[in-house]
Amino acid sequence: MKAFMDKDFLLDTKTAGELYTQFADMKNIPVLDYHCHINPREIYEDRKFKNITEVWLGGDHYKWRQMRTNGVDEKYITGDASDREKFQKWAETLPRLIGNPLYHWSHLELRYYFGYEGNLNGDTAEEVWNLCNEKLSSDDFTVRNLIRKSNVRLICTTDDPVDSLEWHEKIKADDSFDVQVLPAWRPDKINNIEKKDFKDYIWKLSEVSGVEIKDLSSLKEAVIKRLDFFSEHGCIVSDHALEYVMHVPAGEEEIEAIFKKGLTGKEIDSIESLQFKTFMMLFLANEYNKRDWVMQLHYGCKRDNNTVMFDALGPDTGFDCILNGAPSSQLADFLNAVSMNGGIPKTIIYSLNPNDDQAIGSVIGCFQGGGVRSRIQQGSAWWFNDHFTGMTNQMKSLANLSALGNFIGMLTDSRSFLSYTRHDYFRRILCRLVGEWVENGEYPDDKKLLGEIIKGISYNNAVEYFGFGLEKV
Repeated sequence: MKAFMDKDFLLDTKTAGELYTQFADMKNIPVLDYHCHINPREIYEDRKFKNITEVWLGGDHYKWRQMRTNGVDEKYITGDASDREKFQKWAETLPRLIGNPLYHWSHLELRYYFGYEGNLNGDTAEEVWNLCNEKLSSDDFTVRNLIRKSNVRLICTTDDPVDSLEWHEKIKADDSFDVQVLPAWRPDKINNIEKKDFKDYIWKLSEVSGVEIKDLSSLKEAVIKRLDFFSEHGCIVSDHALEYVMHVPAGEEEIEAIFKKGLTGKEIDSIESLQFKTFMMLFLANEYNKRDWVMQLHYGCKRDNNTVMFDALGPDTGFDCILNGAPSSQLADFLNAVSMNGGIPKTIIYSLNPNDDQAIGSVIGCFQGGGVRSRIQQGSAWWFNDHFTGMTNQMKSLANLSALGNFIGMLTDSRSFLSYTRHDYFRRILCRLVGEWVENGEYPDDKKLLGEIIKGISYNNAVEYFGFGLEKV
C-alpha cells in the first residue's frame, strides 16, 4: 500500500516519477498563470492574512459548494460565524470528499505551504489551525511571498474594460517585486446587451473612454480606446465568458437598431442578443488579431441557477452548472467568419462540458497555421473538470485529435493565493499519462524528447505562445 499523498503521489510508474522529478517539479519548473481571478490590489499591498480561513475559504465557491452538500448551515459558509468555526466545518466536510479534487488540492496546499503531512479532519482541525496561523503570522507568508514561494513568474488577472488598472501601474512601478502582474481584458459587459444594467454600463464606458457613445461607430471608437489603454499596460490576453460560441450574423443596420434599443433600456429578445454578440465578437477578434493578442473563449456554463441564493449572495458563490448543447457548427462558423474578417488571433477554447472535447479538437484543426504552433488551442480542463478524470480525458482527447506536445497546459483560474499547487496536481497527472504511454511502448523512452514535451506543457509552450518575454527553462 502506498503512503497517503507521498512524494510519488499519482506517479504510478518509474517513468512517471522520473519525468516529474526532472521536468515538472514546481521547485524547478516555474508557473505561468495566464488566467486567474486574484485581486491585483492585494498583490500591491502585500496582504497578510489573519488566519487560514481568510486565505483558504474566503471567496472559494468550490469549498462553499461542498460544505452545503455536506449539510453545513450557510452561517458557517458565507455567514457571520467566526473564522475558527468556519474552518472547523470545512475540516469536518473534507473527509467526505473521497475522490474529489478538493481533497487532494487541500492536502497539497497544506504540505507545500505549511509542511503538514497529516490529514485534515474534524479531530485534527485545531492542530492544523494553529500550525497554519503561526506560519501566516510570519512575513514569509504575505501575498507576495506566497507567489514567490510558488515559483510564479507571471500572473494575468481578469479586468473589466472600464478598470483604471491603477494597481497594475503601482505593481509595475515597484522594483521590489519581480513577478510580472498583467491585466487581461474581460469585456463581457460590453457584449451582454440583454442584461438590465447594459445601458448603465455603456454610460460608464463612455465616461471612461471620453467618447460619447450614441451609435455603433462611437461604441467601437470607445472600445478601441480602451483596448489601446490596456495594451499600454502590457495586456496581450483577452477572455470571454459565453454560454456558447455563437454565430448568428446580421447586417450592420440591424445591429445598429438593436444597439439603440439597448441604449434606451428596451427589452432585447434572444435572437437580437445573439446577433449583437456575434457582431461584437467578430469586431473584437479582428482587433485582437491586429494587436497580436490571445483570445480566450470560456463557454458551456449556466450561471446563477439558485435565484434565492443569488439574491442573497450575488454571482460566483457556488450555484453554476454545466450547460449542454454548445453547437460546434456555430463555433466553426464563427472561426471561419473571423478568418475571413482579417484573420484569427491566437485563440484558446475551453468548454465546461467535457462532452465537447472531441468537437473542439476537430474544429481547431480546421483553422491552424500562420506560423504559430497550435495557433488555436484547446484549453485545459476547466472548473468542474479540473480533476484527475477530467484532466486525463482532456489530454487524451487532445492527443488523439491534435498535437498534445504543443499544449499550453494548466491555468489557475482561482481567487486564492494558495491555488498554485493545482499546477503541481496537473503536472503529476501529465507525467502519469505520458509515463504510461512510454512504459506501454507507445512512445520511445527518449528523455530529451520527453523532457521537451513535459517542460513544454508545464511552462515553455505558454512562454512561447503568449510572447510575454519570459525565458524558457
